[in-house]
Amino acid sequence: MGLNKHVEIEVLESMQSGMAQFYTPLSCHETMLVQVPPRAIDDLFVHHFQTDRLLVVRGSFVLVVLQNRQYRYLPLSDRHPAVITIPPGVPHGALNFSDEPCLVVNAVLRHGKAIERDYRPMKPRFAYDLEAAKAALDRELATAIGA
Repeated sequence: MGLNKHVEIEVLESMQSGMAQFYTPLSCHETMLVQVPPRAIDDLFVHHFQTDRLLVVRGSFVLVVLQNRQYRYLPLSDRHPAVITIPPGVPHGALNFSDEPCLVVNAVLRHGKAIERDYRPMKPRFAYDLEAAKAALDRELATAIGA
């Protein structure tokens, strides 16, 4: 059985208990806390033996995914708890349009030993469409506040 090569977005299920809201746990091999700096325009990364499962816990950013020679701009924010799953072999990067850092939990699934080039950035072969990415994030944030 091969690994899925498509990025997936999963809205987390939750349950209320008193004043607290409990969300679906993320099983993983390793948990990382990642900070996307303010005004970041990140290069692409490709992991060969890991699946990234990202959840924004503070702030917002746009995940850039390169598939079929096209960029997809996937806005993520702490206002809509969702996990985005990036399988091995999918180039991806981050854009933070905010003046504040964004904090992300990465629940990593390992499919083999990590290699050095998994963490070496690659310059995008063609420029990001920053206006399209910002518009996607603006739509996400407007939906979150009910505008």
